[in-house]
Amino acid sequence: MIGSPISRIERCAFTLSAAKFPRMKITVIKDGPYRVTGSVPLAVQTIVADEVGNSVGWEQGEQLETPEEYFLCRCGQSSTKPFCDGSHARVGFDGSETASRLPYVEQASEQDGPIVGLSDAPPLCAVARFCDVGGQVWNLVEVADVKAAALAVREAELCPSGRLVAWDRRTGRMFEPELEPSIGIVEDPAEGVSGPLWVRGGIPVQAADETEYETRNRVTLCRCGASRNKPFCDGTHAAIGFRVSD
Repeated sequence: MIGSPISRIERCAFTLSAAKFPRMKITVIKDGPYRVTGSVPLAVQTIVADEVGNSVGWEQGEQLETPEEYFLCRCGQSSTKPFCDGSHARVGFDGSETASRLPYVEQASEQDGPIVGLSDAPPLCAVARFCDVGGQVWNLVEVADVKAAALAVREAELCPSGRLVAWDRRTGRMFEPELEPSIGIVEDPAEGVSGPLWVRGGIPVQAADETEYETRNRVTLCRCGASRNKPFCDGTHAAIGFRVSD
């Protein structure tokens, strides 16, 4: 096996997007919202399901008008979601950050298949369920079949949180979708819930203590207020039935 490419690639893969948009940044405000700077595009991103409810793709919806700086709700209580209306102060929101500061490579386990490998960091799961199609991505990786390997790669690339990363066993090349720097407001109609904020294209995320989390191509930030892995989503929005209309 070629050594895992993740440690080598994750350190440099998204410096180009960061260099193109140096002002783009998301800052976690202590017990408050996310401060977004740099005129970051913001749009609804809906999980598309097939006839039996499997997640199979993404559909972009409304593009919201955004200024150079804006604030996104983190407590889940705002009446103007996705934007903050100050409700975090009213409800006494505890936004303590509990997520690991370790880089992805140190959080993920590796699975070696005959054609592709898969890195997996379960604490980052946002329960988008793209990994379930075709018998689940972990089983697809084990099959010595080009079609199965291609489906495994597709499922890993569709994962919004970056929990799953597929890579070529022969070359060590990581498969990663090309994502323009932007924020997606995830909606999941098949589950009847509103999901996390999908941060795309290597936008830096800074903690409330001014340290930066590892910059990655795709991460999901909690916006229901209930994640136990703040500021990242851990799928709790599905368990509590979080909906923007509530």
